[in-house]
Amino acid sequence: MKLPKLRELKEAVKALIAGPYTSKFPKELHKPHPNFRGQPKYNQDRCVGCLACVEVCPVGALDYKDSKGTNPKRTLIHYTDTCIFCSQCESACIADHEGIKLSNDWELSFFDREKESFETIEKELQLCEICGEVIACRDHLKWISEKLGELTYSNPTLYLSRLKALGIADENIVSALKDQGRSDRVKILCARCRRETTLTTK
Repeated sequence: MKLPKLRELKEAVKALIAGPYTSKFPKELHKPHPNFRGQPKYNQDRCVGCLACVEVCPVGALDYKDSKGTNPKRTLIHYTDTCIFCSQCESACIADHEGIKLSNDWELSFFDREKESFETIEKELQLCEICGEVIACRDHLKWISEKLGELTYSNPTLYLSRLKALGIADENIVSALKDQGRSDRVKILCARCRRETTLTTK
């Protein structure tokens, strides 16, 4: 039997004095490195509901559902059990990469897959005031108007959304006008209805 080398003896003595190299998980929570890519998480305040993250996800771990009821909402869904933590969603986020962001959370085990394997947030939807189709999330329209600045006032959908968000839009102005369709020009409309009102207004 060969005698151990001095280096091996040194490592053995260090392990006896300082303890093992491994962490004491699960007795003590493991602290991952600051650059560790953990579970992506939505930020309710920063996300604008633009769906850029859904478009770039390579494994389909992000999805959404639109509800057009009395209180129209868009539900954004992140499936934890499908996600590969690639950070493509964070890279594509238009809200300064803050709408969805990778965290340090790595302990993601759960018992009930149907109830615990996903997270959701909800954003208010803006519907077309003629056909009722989805235009975008209200936060997304607000984000666009802030980026455009004074150019927002060249688009009725954007400036009316902005004025309603500020609480200074007159809701009665549209119903007060009886001009065979001209009042439709001053509504929040989808692209198709905006085109039709433009072509048919006398």
